[in-house]
Amino acid sequence: MPPRFHVAEPMLAGVELSLPPGAARHVQVLRLQPGDPLTLFNGEGGEWQAEVVRMGRSDVAVRLNAHIPVDRELPIHVTLALGMPANERMDALVEKATELGVAVIQPLMTERSVLRLSGERADRKQAHWQGVAAAAAEQCGRTRVPLIAPVRSLADWLRGQPPAAGRRFVLSLRTPEPLQAEAGGALTFLSGPEGGLSEAEEAAAAASGFAPASLGPRVLRADTAPLAVLAHLGLSSGA
Repeated sequence: MPPRFHVAEPMLAGVELSLPPGAARHVQVLRLQPGDPLTLFNGEGGEWQAEVVRMGRSDVAVRLNAHIPVDRELPIHVTLALGMPANERMDALVEKATELGVAVIQPLMTERSVLRLSGERADRKQAHWQGVAAAAAEQCGRTRVPLIAPVRSLADWLRGQPPAAGRRFVLSLRTPEPLQAEAGGALTFLSGPEGGLSEAEEAAAAASGFAPASLGPRVLRADTAPLAVLAHLGLSSGA
């Protein structure tokens, strides 16, 4: 199977383009040569068959051949709004959520958040997580890269929610109501950090149209619950 890379540039059959530095380094490490095949995608849908045409000391040029209209996305637009878990768990969460088909990840700071970001540090983290998502999309075969939104506080994000934006759920340990979210349309899931959301935060979410939903009697970690939702949706939709 040809190596596969994300290249965020317009693509057209017959056009030559230079690979970005990260992809170029991978091609050089793989010791590819002119004429060797590649698969590229730019996140706009489908994939492109390509071939190496020139290897430089630090640059690689490829020619785009045929566009393959393959679709490996979930048949549903899923947004995960997450109270960011601490340490390296957010990286793993972004990676696995990408593999499972998430469309948008909204990192949030909540009352009980351990990880708190602002300013340039928040911007750097957002860019890092966007890179994690792109790498995961390359690996798993997705043709679109999830959007990692800028870090916001939960209160600020809730204030910006439009009145009609698909079905919304807040994952809660305080409700016995099991999650009933069938695939189709757009879904948004709000999930807390370590320690969960406070009662006041869940009430604010309910006031913004989020229905409380339970994932069962066991307490799932902050980086497990959102992935369980995505796995459920993927299996129920057959995607």
